[in-house]
Amino acid sequence: MAIYLTKESKVLVQGMTGGEGMKHTRRMLAAGTDVVGGVNPRKAGRTVDFDDRAVPVFGSVADGVRSTGADVTVVFVPPAFAKAAVVEAADAGIGLAVVITEGIPVHDSVAFTAYAKARGTRIIGPNCPGLITPGQSNAGIIPADITKPGRIGLVSKSGTLTYQLMYELRDIGFSTCVGIGGDPVVGTTHIDCLAAFQDDPDSELIVLIGEIGGDAEERAAAFIRDHVTKPVVGYIAGFTAPEGKTMGHAGAIVSGSSGTAAAKKAALEAVGVGVGSTPTETARLVLNRLGADA
Repeated sequence: MAIYLTKESKVLVQGMTGGEGMKHTRRMLAAGTDVVGGVNPRKAGRTVDFDDRAVPVFGSVADGVRSTGADVTVVFVPPAFAKAAVVEAADAGIGLAVVITEGIPVHDSVAFTAYAKARGTRIIGPNCPGLITPGQSNAGIIPADITKPGRIGLVSKSGTLTYQLMYELRDIGFSTCVGIGGDPVVGTTHIDCLAAFQDDPDSELIVLIGEIGGDAEERAAAFIRDHVTKPVVGYIAGFTAPEGKTMGHAGAIVSGSSGTAAAKKAALEAVGVGVGSTPTETARLVLNRLGADA
């Protein structure tokens, strides 16, 4: 089992013929992802060879969906074109749009996340590494060779910390790892993923990675208290952030005590979540929660 992405997922890549799109399409294919096409109106009708697989290029997402039955798209377009790309995907009936692009204006993110939600399209991101169900499919830029299939579900604001926890817990492995992005507006939240992992029979424990800024982790803590029965282990990035400095992701805005790492840690611990002080300690907490057979 997995959440959001499986080996059955048929993936389009918007921006596949660009430099980043080409590089990561090759990596996704190597991970077993069923990439069924790219989208570029200027190169429609061509094919791109990736080792032993030729991937067709379509002029629109709708053409790709009609020809292949695609239900996922990964967006590698420049920020100025991201809103139009997501709207196009939603209009074509895509169920999951993974928006890798960073630097998207917030007003564009507000508009396209609302538009997609109204049409039944789930957004992962923007400004995110995507998601991976190890051994099945990889949609985005997460390295596929640092872990294996297993029984931990992971949701994270931070791409780098996603990779680190995947590596530190590689001997146990993961059901699905979701990098939701750290922008002020994202399409899928910690709470969305917590609910999905709670319902996934093969996710025995959930790892939640947050960071300073906003109140997403405090809201996640309230959801865990009321709705999550599986063990949850957390990590909050930013304990050593200097006061008064703007740090990292666009969403990492701290005002007074609101949004601090200490406040988030306290909220999570109050509902039974073990919170590590470092990624390595967080991994050790996971091992302890899973028991000696981990």
